[in-house]
Amino acid sequence: MPKWCKDLEKKLDEYVSEGSHSNFRLFLTSDPSKDIPIGILSRCIKITNEPPTGLKANLKRAWCFFPKDYIDDSDSKTRSILFGLCHFHSIMMERKKFGPLGFNMKYPFSIGDLRDSATCLQNYMDNTGGGKIPWQDLKYIFGEIMYGGHIVNDFDRLLANEYLNFFMKDDLLDEMEMYPFAEDEKGISFMSPAPTTFEKYIEHIDTHMKQDTPIAFGLHPNAEIEYRTQQSNEIFQMLLDLQPRSISGSGDGKSHQQVAEALSSDILEKFSEKMFDVDDLTRNLDEQGPYQNVFLQEMDVMNVLLSEIIRSLKELQLAFTGELTMSDSMEDLMISLYMDKVPVTWSKLSWPSKRGLSSWINNFLDRLAQLEEWANNPSEIPKVTWLSGLVNPTTFLTAICQVTAQRNQWELEKLVTFTDVTKRMNADELESSSRDGAYIIGLSIQGARWDVRNSQIEKSQPKEIFCPMPIINVRAVTKEKANVGGIYQCPVYLTEARGPTWFFNAQLKTKCDPAKWVLAGVALIADVST
Repeated sequence: MPKWCKDLEKKLDEYVSEGSHSNFRLFLTSDPSKDIPIGILSRCIKITNEPPTGLKANLKRAWCFFPKDYIDDSDSKTRSILFGLCHFHSIMMERKKFGPLGFNMKYPFSIGDLRDSATCLQNYMDNTGGGKIPWQDLKYIFGEIMYGGHIVNDFDRLLANEYLNFFMKDDLLDEMEMYPFAEDEKGISFMSPAPTTFEKYIEHIDTHMKQDTPIAFGLHPNAEIEYRTQQSNEIFQMLLDLQPRSISGSGDGKSHQQVAEALSSDILEKFSEKMFDVDDLTRNLDEQGPYQNVFLQEMDVMNVLLSEIIRSLKELQLAFTGELTMSDSMEDLMISLYMDKVPVTWSKLSWPSKRGLSSWINNFLDRLAQLEEWANNPSEIPKVTWLSGLVNPTTFLTAICQVTAQRNQWELEKLVTFTDVTKRMNADELESSSRDGAYIIGLSIQGARWDVRNSQIEKSQPKEIFCPMPIINVRAVTKEKANVGGIYQCPVYLTEARGPTWFFNAQLKTKCDPAKWVLAGVALIADVST
């Protein structure tokens, strides 16, 4: 927001005091911003222009953006491609509502992207003179420059390109199914019309696009459940945030202080004896290899977090007894305990998580238990490592590559991780550790399910949001051997928030086109909060 807005606010105050012409009006336009001075907003009549809600409304708005004469004067190929482009635009605009399942990040796609893409399309069509359509050029311009210029996440860019691969092809010039990979869905379809007039296209949208469904985006119908659940959680969170923050109790309910006092004592009792003696462990190790380094680093992180938890809770208890003055940080801690939220000072030192405090505490105890188990036999890694229980799982994956490189005298930079999904769900079903890598557990698949019998990705069951994965063998291979067919490169994230929590790709077998799972937003999640 320009700095002159503050000067503008002063000028408007001067006009009010000095008087101005009765017909004087000031028109301002702006992108969404929190920095517009209150004085300007308070005296304005505010009008917002936001994209409509729903795929159908977005598609109609995108199509009606172009003048009727422009559409009717275009040749049949241009009209068909422009309709496909409008549908792609509406998909990109509306998919954002599904949150992390839709895109890893939020992008400012706008009608300007559609306008500029249509201009490039017209230029290309004029140059071809009715000849062969340069699909590859068009897809590159739309997916890498116009819309891709906003996209900074590699998986989101892949998603946009897969949409374009589906829409931008010769089938679009006639009647084509516009819902990707919807062949198995009964009664859900939307065909592109044969080239016709401007009004006929609008009539076709009104008649044949009967309902908004996640299937239109290539998503599973369960995505609607996740979307509605997310909306409900946001509403309830807003209601909780609006609750009065008085620390005194009312009626039969406990006050903030009473709840926080009881919870702090319970947490201190659980964690006061959990510190690790890292120096003693290091001295007793005969050989400190890559795996040992990983677990020692995990213990260091846990010690720092445990120290902060114990320190902050003891200070809070002293404040409750009146021995210390209640500071802002102590009050924030008390409110977090009362609201079942992980305190900010704790979360900064811990792992990414969307859990509530009670669930986070139980998860923390499980993580400590894994490290305690390893500390009993530090020369070997666990038979199956709970990957989700590591603060930095990337270091464990790197250790797998390091051990393989040392064993075979290979160059480390030429190795990548490769996953083989077993048919075993519990560590007790395994006789020994992996011979050529490490077994991991704790991942869940979102957007699809894992068929244990056939060892491949399949469509999710109704109302099944997350599907636990069997034990996975992670091994290091050369980059050449990692390029195999029938594989979906599945991104693995620390939490459902996705985005910056990605840490590696898992190779999952599939009989379907991998593009189907890309559009479905299929991913593995390490820490599921529900």
